[in-house]
Amino acid sequence: MPDTKADAETETLRFLCDPELEAILPKPDRAVRFLPDWFRNLPREMGMKDEHGLPGLTAKACLPMADAMGLGWIIPLPTDVRVTVDFSGQNIQFGWAEDSPFQPIAQHHPGQLGSPGGVFDGRMPLKWINPWRVVAPEGYSVLFTHPLNHAHLPFACLSGLVDCDHFAPTVNFPFFWTGGPGDHTLPRGTPMAQVIALPRGALPPGFTARGSNEKELADQVAATDRKYGEESAYARQWRQKK
Repeated sequence: MPDTKADAETETLRFLCDPELEAILPKPDRAVRFLPDWFRNLPREMGMKDEHGLPGLTAKACLPMADAMGLGWIIPLPTDVRVTVDFSGQNIQFGWAEDSPFQPIAQHHPGQLGSPGGVFDGRMPLKWINPWRVVAPEGYSVLFTHPLNHAHLPFACLSGLVDCDHFAPTVNFPFFWTGGPGDHTLPRGTPMAQVIALPRGALPPGFTARGSNEKELADQVAATDRKYGEESAYARQWRQKK
């Protein structure tokens, strides 16, 4: 008999790990569940009027920003990681629990990014070791990127787009340390990378770049007037339900 459960699973994004690690790893989850405290605790209003006479709003009221942060899934850090950085910022030491099932960090060779010299000169390229293989439905690629708008994190991941419907290895996450000198602890479950599945060919096949015509300019002016002259105009008029 056909395995209908397995067939249905091929239509989902699957996060697969070593079965011996399943019980101890924090699991990937929807990115909206990892919204940072700075954003959760931010009041919606600043307690003052803006230049248009409307209530002055914070980033908490910016739906495009919130939608980006909640897009896709987050792969969390598998274990506590201790980071010690000297005052030069050049010497970085990492540590993790002795019972950690694997080494969560490795180092890239600086020459892979053009050092010595170049824009990354003097910076240590590192990578998070990811225990989760991501398997996408047929026809989907997966964007792995730094957790969007998580500017509080003391590291910055580089981004990559992988055809995870055919690529079987796990994908690790190159990053640079940005947290400055001192002693730091990144707790288990910290957002490590954001995962966004994209159907290949979803982007328009072409583009143009030109000056607006008269109607396009008029539409833009009218929309701008609504955006800054009406409260919650974006939510009511332009945002599409997900």
